[in-house]
Amino acid sequence: MLVPLFDYLNSIDFTGAGMFQYVSFRSIMAFIFSLLIATFIGRKIIRKLQRMQIGDVPRDLDVEGQLSKKGTPTMGGIIIFLSLIVPVLLFAKLDNIYIILMLISTVWLTLLGFADDYIKVFKKHREGLKGKFKIIGQVGIGLIVGLTLYLSPEVVIRENVQLNNGLPNEEVRFEEGEVKSTKTTIPFFKNNNLDYANLVCFMKEHKQAAGWVLFVLVTIFIVTAVSNGANLTDGLDGLTTGTSAIIGVGLGILAYVSSNMNFASYLNIMYIPGSEELVIYMSAFVGATVGFLWFNSFPAQVFMGDTGSLMLGGVIAVFAIIIRKELMLLFFCGVFLLESLSVMMQVSYFKWTKKRYGVGKRIFKMAPLHHHFQKPGNAGIEALIQKPIKAIPESKIVVRFWIISLLLAAFAIITLKIR
Repeated sequence: MLVPLFDYLNSIDFTGAGMFQYVSFRSIMAFIFSLLIATFIGRKIIRKLQRMQIGDVPRDLDVEGQLSKKGTPTMGGIIIFLSLIVPVLLFAKLDNIYIILMLISTVWLTLLGFADDYIKVFKKHREGLKGKFKIIGQVGIGLIVGLTLYLSPEVVIRENVQLNNGLPNEEVRFEEGEVKSTKTTIPFFKNNNLDYANLVCFMKEHKQAAGWVLFVLVTIFIVTAVSNGANLTDGLDGLTTGTSAIIGVGLGILAYVSSNMNFASYLNIMYIPGSEELVIYMSAFVGATVGFLWFNSFPAQVFMGDTGSLMLGGVIAVFAIIIRKELMLLFFCGVFLLESLSVMMQVSYFKWTKKRYGVGKRIFKMAPLHHHFQKPGNAGIEALIQKPIKAIPESKIVVRFWIISLLLAAFAIITLKIR
């Protein structure tokens, strides 16, 4: 909203108005504003939630400190949403197709999570929104994003080409002209690119169209998977919030280098015109999550609820898809992936052993994975993995998972330079 105003002020040579032309300045302002909004309005929203008796009733997991969380306000994702959306509206160019997609995704997924929390809190239905409706909502936004990237003429790239000139430092140039493409960035492949159309080459002359169909399906799957992964990870104070902030920093860096020919050439990745505005969105995202940590770190004064977790995971997925880095989420969202896999492995193994032996057995002491570390080993729980024998404090588990996220994010970026 402020960009047109400062463009006008700059046209009349108003002192300082020209700073708004720089993405770096607007990104810093978005971060500061989101951080301040989260910290200043957070306490007021928490008090409002307390007055409305919107408290969480945690499951009895028989872990230290779990019952002390009873009555802690939930639906705190509202704080993240407001802290994110306001700076983006103020400092980003709202006619940018990528910003429009991110705003739609943010609102859509926040409403989906809000509906789930509303049913849990006000309707007293512990399971919340039925699973099929959650999936429909996630598939819906995935479909919107995928089709928009396919149909919009503004969504184009300039493909990177590595020249083999025999010199120690390889030269990377970009193809002339901007084109629509089904290519995405992935380490270890030629030019760090993978073309979805090549995966359906058996379609011959229709492979390009089939490639876009595959791209849309992959988009739907990734949005659904990452959104649910973040939701499963949201079980300890600050875990999903801090992990999302770390992922946001990594993706923000990739968005910036993808919008700059020099940096894109250095990393040998495709150049994406217009993606520089996404840096502003991600700056606000990081500011909002860090600001929310003020209240959500151990011991939490508020929980984000599905209002926050479904949105955080979903927008991370959409952001990565837009900058063609969705396959790198295997690294960036490694913690979300481990949490999801632990649940799937636990449930599958329990069902298989019950069917075969008549008694269900476990792999972990408890799933998702973070709860496994809260349980002491050899304490009456029959599980294949008993270590650690001594229960680990919640705050230490969270910090260790953050460290793992940092390592994975750094590794994801480094892989682009591995030849």
